Formats: sequence, structure tokens, C-alpha cells
Amino acid sequence: MRKTSAVWLLSVAVSLCATASPAQNPAAPLYKQRNAPLERRIQDLLGRMTVEEKARQLDMYPGTDIVDKISETHALPGAHADPQKMTKALGAVGVGSIHDLYPDAALYNEIQRWVIGRSRLGIPALFIEEGLHGFANSYQDGTLYPQSINLAATWNPDLARRTAGGIAAEARSSGVDMLLGPVLDVAREPRWGRVEEDFGEDPYLTGEMGAAYVRGMQGDSLDTDHTVISEPKHFVGHGSPEGGLNTAPVHAGEREIRTTMLRSFEPAIRRSHAMAVMAAYHEIDGVPCPANSWLLTTVLRKEWGFQGFVLADLGAIRYLYDVHHVAATPGDAVRLALTSGLDMQFYDFDHATFQNAIISGVHTGTLSPKVLDQAVSRVLRVKFALGLFDRPYVDTALSARAMRSPANLAATLQSSRQSLCLLKNEHALLPLAKTLKKIAVIGPNADTGQTGDYTPPLKNVPVVTVLSGVKSLVSSNTEVVYDDGASIDAAVAKARGADAVILCLGERQGISGEGFDRSSLDLPGRQEELLEAVAAVGAPTVLVLQNGRPLALPWAAAHVPAILEAWYPGERGGQAVAETLFGDNNPAGRLPISFPRSIGALPDFYNYDRSKTHPYIDGDTGSLFPFGHGLSYTSFQYQGLTAVASVPGKAVDVTVSVNVTNTGGRAGDEVVQLYLKPNTSSVETPERALKGFRRITLKPGETRKVTFHLTDYELEVWNMQGKWAVEPGDYTVTVGGSSRGGETTQFSLRTPISPGQGGILTLAPRQSTMFGPNIRLTEEVGREFVGYWDNPTAGVSWVIRIPSAGHYRVGLDYSTQAWPTAFDIVAAGKTLRSGPVKTSGWMDYKHIDLGPISFPAAGVYSLAIRAHDPNNWKGMNVGVVTLTSMR
Repeated sequence: MRKTSAVWLLSVAVSLCATASPAQNPAAPLYKQRNAPLERRIQDLLGRMTVEEKARQLDMYPGTDIVDKISETHALPGAHADPQKMTKALGAVGVGSIHDLYPDAALYNEIQRWVIGRSRLGIPALFIEEGLHGFANSYQDGTLYPQSINLAATWNPDLARRTAGGIAAEARSSGVDMLLGPVLDVAREPRWGRVEEDFGEDPYLTGEMGAAYVRGMQGDSLDTDHTVISEPKHFVGHGSPEGGLNTAPVHAGEREIRTTMLRSFEPAIRRSHAMAVMAAYHEIDGVPCPANSWLLTTVLRKEWGFQGFVLADLGAIRYLYDVHHVAATPGDAVRLALTSGLDMQFYDFDHATFQNAIISGVHTGTLSPKVLDQAVSRVLRVKFALGLFDRPYVDTALSARAMRSPANLAATLQSSRQSLCLLKNEHALLPLAKTLKKIAVIGPNADTGQTGDYTPPLKNVPVVTVLSGVKSLVSSNTEVVYDDGASIDAAVAKARGADAVILCLGERQGISGEGFDRSSLDLPGRQEELLEAVAAVGAPTVLVLQNGRPLALPWAAAHVPAILEAWYPGERGGQAVAETLFGDNNPAGRLPISFPRSIGALPDFYNYDRSKTHPYIDGDTGSLFPFGHGLSYTSFQYQGLTAVASVPGKAVDVTVSVNVTNTGGRAGDEVVQLYLKPNTSSVETPERALKGFRRITLKPGETRKVTFHLTDYELEVWNMQGKWAVEPGDYTVTVGGSSRGGETTQFSLRTPISPGQGGILTLAPRQSTMFGPNIRLTEEVGREFVGYWDNPTAGVSWVIRIPSAGHYRVGLDYSTQAWPTAFDIVAAGKTLRSGPVKTSGWMDYKHIDLGPISFPAAGVYSLAIRAHDPNNWKGMNVGVVTLTSMR
């Protein structure tokens, strides 16, 4: 909220506590020994902490409590840590996190050194800031990327990864350890002001882009100088508020929550292992998210295996007391949130109220010490993972290389170019010739850089506007005239005599963004009047939109020959728009959210359930511009679509292939989109649902075969029994360039497939010392987190349940905290693997596939690992084990 005034997980669990420091003091407390196992370090530190110190780790302090010179949210030039302020605020108890400071490395080091040196146990602070589409510290400009809705319009997960990696590197070079993003709410309510922060209306697209974004921010290791904690938000359903009003109630049942709202978060947690999550404000079916143990504990931790900590949105715990009224006192609100699975407050209550609620709760028995220890251990885990206990300070020379690096500047321009969506191009008006005699650039967004909400403040970076971009590309003989459209008569006069008019309309911050919800989706102010008056001049007109949400544009769609949606395209946005208008960039952005015909047509999303059949008596029920829509300056043809289902009894794998040909005269990108529907299912499902996409580049005349693999994750439904299942029957696949139309084929599945059948097999439940009870992972049914093994003599074992006799493949994922070593793997009394296993050091991850292994009958078997040389063994994270039927 705005201030008003894997593999990877295995590595985190074992290796990220390691640092470059070679020194190891065996006399130091265990939690300070960088070679010690992570969970042992956490438990050792917890055992030394007082209740007061534990409560402090769950609190966030603003920069105003820390430094001498600061605005409301940013340190001012010449700011330093203020010992008097810090002594008063922190004393010797330490601090959980610090926010609203945006330090450079020098200021960060100064504060961190004080925190570590003055607190009794030397626990470092976690520095948390905003960085949704760019980061800038209080002293240096960072790279300003296009807004999230632009990134979604690229349909390019790799670009999302690169964008997030660039933002993370700039933040970490300044000492910031965690950024509040990405926003993974499924945006199904376009009146809501925060649509621009999202990845659109579809859970699959949002999930894939979000997973890539988290992977970019967190990398393969958090213990680096260029990666940070990524915190997906707002968990969960925040993008479908009643009436489009921010934080309003969300009306949805468990099936919709699971299949739509949770599905957009799931890949970021389970595949990319995000180590923080922000809890949303609103309530679902009367239960506020900060007090929803089903969401925060059952789903997030027990089902998904989330290992990080949950941060409240700003004031969300207070909402339990004074908005939702489910807590009688502030103390009750704090204890309710913690008991439900929330871990850290965000400016909810003053520090004394928050911390005393925890302390008194433990002393009176209204807060379980186990609940408190769990919350504190989650915060400590990310601090260890970041290497803050072992390498707490930042190289002050790093930011000069990281901030606005050539790679980051190239990524922001590429994102701007790839995000532009050509919605209409009647009679091939675009691209325009650079040699036109006169071009009129008109409108409130023509010479203003619209960059969107949560834009970091830039001091010395000019944002390229559409007007400046046009001027830089046209010939020296072309006259470019400009009018901001404030006077419609003046704008019309400028348009007369022009060979082309570029009309720049849309929204601005204050109309779109957090807290700026609208009751209309029309062009704001007098822009519709300006549009119609300028178009009436008769000059070829191109409408360029910069806005944070889809708009209702029925007149423009009917009367303006060319429409280009630019969203909020970042610091180089005007350049990208101009390049597209004049043909240097061939547009290939695709809409991540549908454009409704009117406000009365809401809700309007493409993947509606099939019982939505009746039309309005006074208008079309279809979208004006549908999800996935976008035109190009070339053309593409789809041919030869096939869908081949896997053999019954094998793991689910439907192979879908199609040939795509560029049939036009210039090179271009096509976004190949795969939509699926079961022809019949036990519960009602959407008319079509995105289940795969690929952005490809083709030269004129080039053909490429594009192949997708549909697994149980893409095929399963939440059935009448409240379980995920892949149901037998016929399925329809449609592949094309938008959610409307394309090549269609069918395939059939004849064997019911559910967890533990026909694929990766379910392991028997087993309590783990590290990861908790057995967890079902949808995309890999049968994974079990086993835990850390540091007793090579005793070994470690699993219990596996085999449903029937046959051959199976054993997959073992592990990482080591060891020098080169060797071990035996034993199953069903048979040694399956014996010999050395080479490791590359602290951050090593390996996967072994063993098999086929013959199990003579159904039953329970053991799988064990024993080390050859206990003296040459430092520990092993056994991680996960999978079994796959080879029948």
C-alpha cells in the first residue's frame, strides 16, 4: 500500500548461509558459524533470544526512526545514521526490518554496522523497499522499466526474468535486500486502480510471468551482491474487489480461488521459491486475508511448501481491528494474525503496542510460544539465506557498475518495444512514412512521460516522450506541430493540413494507480470530445494510448483507423512508440487483459464459464478487443495442428504441435497461444483457458514447428470431491494468435488420473525435521521434502508406498555442504548406486535418475542413503525424492 504523507529452495536450505569469508571460529556460537547447517543456526539463535528480541524481529521500522536527514520516505543528501534516534528506537534489542529509506551503500553500511554492533546478539536488519518496475536510491538514478502491465503485454517470460534481475542488482548494490513485488493478482476488475501493476486477467499468463520475475530477482542464490528477496503480492484475490474498489470484499468460492486466484501465485512459490509473500487487506467469504489460516498456513505452507515469511500489507493487521472488526483490541488483532500464519507487521500499530501484544500474549498464554518461534524463524531464515550474518556489508563501488548498466538500459528499451499492442490498423495506415510533409502530435500524453504508479523518483534521467521520439525519427523536411489538447479548438487548428495526426490520449497517475479506482472506463475529462473533434478534420489519425487499465473505446474502434496501446512504457517509451509508428519496430505485443465495450459489460474476461450465454438486448456481449489480441505489420498462418495424448498408465503428457509461417513481407514476432477446454467435466469449466504460449521471431516465408507439452498441471480440475484430478474424456485444443479463433483439434484421455496414479507416485506421509509434513506439489505429485542429513553413519531414509508391482524410476534431488564425497543409495534391500559424487562447493545442486527398479509387489519400501567416508562428510540436504512408473 502507498504511504500517504527448485532447486533453488534446496540451495537456500543448505548453502546460502555460506559466504566468501574464509575465517571460521569454532568457539563462536553455532549461529555465527557459517559452515553450520542453516536450520541448526536458526534453532541455536532462537534458543538464545528473549521474547522481547523475538518480538522485535517481527517489526518494521521506518527510516525516520533511523537517520538524521530524511523526507517521509527517502533519505536526504548528506544523511547519516543518527545514534541518538537509533538508541531510542532500537536499543540493544535489534530490529526486524527497515523501510522507507532508499539508502546508498555507504548509508546502508553505516546503519547495518550500528545494528549489528549495538544489539546483544548481532542480528542484522533486513532492508525492504519498493521496486515494482525500477529502483532508485536516494542519491543515484536507477533504470526505469515499463510498468508491469507492459511486461505482461510482451508475453515474454525471459524478458520478465531479465527485468527483475536488473532491478534486483541495482537494489542490492544499494544495500536493499528485499523488494515488494511482483503483483500477481488476477486483474478481473478494470475499474480497480491497480490493474497497471498486474500481469493481466489470466492466471496462467500471470503465473508464468510471475515465476520468471521471481526467478530473476532471487536468482540461483540469495547470498550474492545482485539478488534480493522477491515478495509476490497481494495474497490472494486482491484483483477482483467488489465494485472495483481497492481493498473491498472479494466474492469467490474455494474452486474459483484455487483455479484462478491461487493459480497465479502458485508457480512463483512452488517453482521459483519466492521467500516472502504479502498478505492482502480484503476479506473472502467474511474471513480477512491476514487472519485466514487456510490461505496462509494450509495452502501456502502445507500444500505449497513455502519457506519464507509473510508480511502484512501496510495496515492490514490494523484492519482486523478497525475495519473488519474481527478483533476486539489491537493486541487481539496482532495475535490473531500471527496465529493465522502472518509473520511481520507493516506500520500497523506503534512499536510498543505491537511488541507488547506479543510479549504479553506469550506470558498470558494467549499466544503460543511455538507460533512465535515459527514466525521468528521464518524471518531469520531469509536473513541467513541472504548471507547477512556472514557478509553483512556492501561494496560501495558496486552501485557505479550496477545502476543503469548497459544491459539494464537495453532491457528496458526491449520491453518497451515488445509491449506495444497494435489494436487496429485499417487499410494498413501504419507504418507512417518518415518523409510526410506535416505531422500533428496532439494530446495531453504527447509530451508527458507517463510511467505509471510506483515509479522511482528520477533526478537526471529524462523520460522520452512520444513527441520527442517522433521528432527524432522523421526527415529533416518534415514539419512536426504539437498541441496538448487543452483547447480543443486550438488542437483542431493544428490538425488541419496535417498529412497524419498522432493523437496521444489515456490516463495519468492520479487517474490510474493505487487508490485511484474509477466508476467509468471512458477516456477521462474531455478527451473523448477532443478525439472526435480532431478525427473529424479528416486527416489520417493514429490513436496512441497510454493508460493503466483497459478503456471503453467504442467510438474510436469504429472511426479511428489505427490504434496503438502503449500502456506506461518506461523511460524509453516515446522512442519505442515512434519506432513502431514509423516501422522500425514491428509491433507484437498482445493484450493481457480484455477491453470491454462499455462499463455495463463488466465483468468482461475471456475465460468465462460456459453458462454465460444470454446476450444484452442493447449491445454485444463480446469484448471490444479480446485477451491475447494484437496485430503486426506482417501476417502469420497456422497449419498442421496435432495433439497426441500419452499412453494410459504413463505420466500425463499431451504433445501439441503446430506449424507457424510468416506469410508477410517483413520479419516479425508472433505470440503462439494455446487454449484448452474439456468437452465434458465433473464441474463447469471455462469456454477456453490459456495453457501455453510462445513468442517466436520469423523471417518472411519462414516456417517453425512450435510444440507444447500439457501435463496434469494444465489439465487438472478441482473436482466435486475437493481434489485436483485429470478427468477422462475428450478435450479441445485451439492454437492461434489470440483468444479468438485459430486452428482446432481434439484429443482423448481414457484413464482417470489423480495423485498417486498413472504418473509420479505419492510418497507416504513422513514428518521432516526441516520442511514439515509431506506436501503434495501439483506439478510433481509425489515430491517429498526430506530434510537435512548431517549424520553420515546413521544415514537417512524414506518410506515409499508402491501401489502395484512393476518398474519404477527413482529421482533424487540433493545438494551438499561438503567436499567431494561418496555414498550408497539403497532401495528394497538393493544397492542402486555406489561411488563418488563430485560437488562444486557451497552452492551445488545435483539430480540423479536411477532405474528401472523392479518392485515385486505393492507395499511399503524403504529408500536409504549412507555415506562411504563419515570423516569426509560435512552434510547433505536430501531434498526431494520422486518415483515414476515405467509401466
